[in-house]
Amino acid sequence: MRVLCLLVVSAVCLFGAGELSGRRAPGFSLPDSTGKQHDPADFRGKVLIVDFMQVTCDHCIKFSAILEQARIRYGDRIAILSIVNPPSDQKGVAGYIAKNMVKSPILFDCGQVAFSYLKPTSPNIAIPHVFLIDGSGMIRNDFGFSAANIGIFEGKGLFAEIDKMLAGGSPKK
Repeated sequence: MRVLCLLVVSAVCLFGAGELSGRRAPGFSLPDSTGKQHDPADFRGKVLIVDFMQVTCDHCIKFSAILEQARIRYGDRIAILSIVNPPSDQKGVAGYIAKNMVKSPILFDCGQVAFSYLKPTSPNIAIPHVFLIDGSGMIRNDFGFSAANIGIFEGKGLFAEIDKMLAGGSPKK
């Protein structure tokens, strides 16, 4: 019985993380709509949320509200970078920011960063797609939009994931 319990616990730990997790987060420097560059290395010591989204995606709109709640709830213990891919025009992003009251930067990518994070050879890529990166720069989990992950994108599931990461004692800067 103990062996069976141990196997179940091991399997849960092994399969708990998304398929694109468990590796160092790829580095990048991308501009926002004001031209300011954003680099994940600037957020070491914090939980970094990297969100791949589109301004015309209904699920992305709902998730932007969840991200705003997380920003307020966790303050400077987290950082949020949303990445538009394929790139939208600045006017479309500005309209999205104003309409959805987004306070975190939305960055413009021409595909290279999305390619390095999403590994498009994987058959299960969904937008929105969010990566949770610990304070040392490791991807601890990722979630693509699906019925199974609806709580992450439209409920309180993201907060539970952030709480777990913060309780894990990510290294501080």
